[in-house]
Amino acid sequence: EVQLMESGGGSVQAGGSLRLSCAISGLTFDESDIGWYRQAPGNECELVSTISMDGTAYYADSVKGRFTISLDYNKNTVLLQMNSLKPDDTAVYYCAPEDSLFATIWPACWAQGTQVTVSS
Repeated sequence: EVQLMESGGGSVQAGGSLRLSCAISGLTFDESDIGWYRQAPGNECELVSTISMDGTAYYADSVKGRFTISLDYNKNTVLLQMNSLKPDDTAVYYCAPEDSLFATIWPACWAQGTQVTVSS
């Protein structure tokens, strides 16, 4: 059974940092890239970053240079280090598989997510 569990969110002031964690079970990194998404109230689900098994990463322009995605192979976990946070980063953050087959089982911005709140 595929399950992804986000953690690490919280409230910080602008310029602060947080590290999000996505614990994955029932799915391995060679089966699917993993993405981090976010959704603010009234906004659509937005892709933030993705990572493949070999470590190749993609970042949305809005977070490039501030966020870093990485894999912990031993723990089957995807991390998102977020630095220089801005109020516009405030949203619920979700992780989800990128592969189309697994994405039908676990779509983006669907599960519990973890709240990130950045105050000015």
